[in-house]
Amino acid sequence: MIVGVPKEIKNHEYRVGLTPAAVNEFTNAGHGVIVESNAGSAIGFTDELYQQAGASIISKASDIFDQADMIVKVKEPQASECKMLKEGQILYTYLHLAPDPLQTELLVASGATCVAYETVTDAKGALPLLAPMSEVAGRMSVQAGAHYLEKAHGGSGTLLGGVPGVASGKVLIIGGGVVGTNAAKMAVGLGADVTILDRSLPRLRELDDIFNSQIKTVYSTEDAIGYYSSRADLVVGAVLIPGAAAPKLLNKQHIKNMKAGSVLVDVAIDQGGCFETSRATTHQDPVYIIDDVVHYCVANMPGGVARTSTMALNNATLPFGLALANNGAKQAMQNNLHLLNGLNVHKGYITYQAVVDALGSQLNLKYAEPLDALSM
Repeated sequence: MIVGVPKEIKNHEYRVGLTPAAVNEFTNAGHGVIVESNAGSAIGFTDELYQQAGASIISKASDIFDQADMIVKVKEPQASECKMLKEGQILYTYLHLAPDPLQTELLVASGATCVAYETVTDAKGALPLLAPMSEVAGRMSVQAGAHYLEKAHGGSGTLLGGVPGVASGKVLIIGGGVVGTNAAKMAVGLGADVTILDRSLPRLRELDDIFNSQIKTVYSTEDAIGYYSSRADLVVGAVLIPGAAAPKLLNKQHIKNMKAGSVLVDVAIDQGGCFETSRATTHQDPVYIIDDVVHYCVANMPGGVARTSTMALNNATLPFGLALANNGAKQAMQNNLHLLNGLNVHKGYITYQAVVDALGSQLNLKYAEPLDALSM
């Protein structure tokens, strides 16, 4: 199989689909790898390193898409990339289709087989290809929030850790999963006053044990969200429904009730955001202000630490990518139901129910069960 790695074109996106070390794994398995020139140069992965790993360097993205049997990326394909995909080709990347009707429509039209990192599962029901970037985004959320709490950046001028004689800043984290846990680790490390809301009592018990009473754990209700958000200096939105649009947990009234100069960081923005006032921003223009509340809603947060993120992501995606290349999409997914759960689009059919639930009223989508679709 020929595996193609185009350069990412999303705003300030410096991650790359395969590291040179990962390329070496593919070439050692007998596959050809073609990499767009300078695809990883911004984070120290030069064309020479890719060539040493056995890849061929291609100057144009269009040639990558034309020649490759499987395209490996990081972020969802932009419209120009979707239009270069072809029937029978495998696309292996993050997709986040539920809040993105244009991308969904274009991928359906392409006829390609599209495997989404964010819906591949493991034996525990977790999301192993989403977890590394959730860890990064969770940690970055507090880093970014602390930055924008500075007065010069629109915030209230609050230091999250406080100083002797001055109370610490209050951090509210909505969602106790991978993002929320990593956000809490950073916030606790800074000395902030941290509260986590979640609807799972077993998870709240686990968090209480993990942090040994360094945080407050509260069952998430409408009243709890309103009460704690109105007192918070920083709110991190860390909720996830796999493959589906994120629920809007903070509404406009909640945000009006927040303190002037407080900061919202919406890590769920890739799935549409969990705050009613959220809209996707970029690393180039990361924030906006509504009702005196700073909103940070960058849709590719881990791209800000692209070298760390790329290596962490490749550690997780490589085994599944090799399976797709070694066996072909159909056989690989028939062999591994966890990889099958990553199938979102195949030959013009949507194969992930949550995408149909989110977009069925906007688009005329055809749904098929994943195994049925693969047999077509």
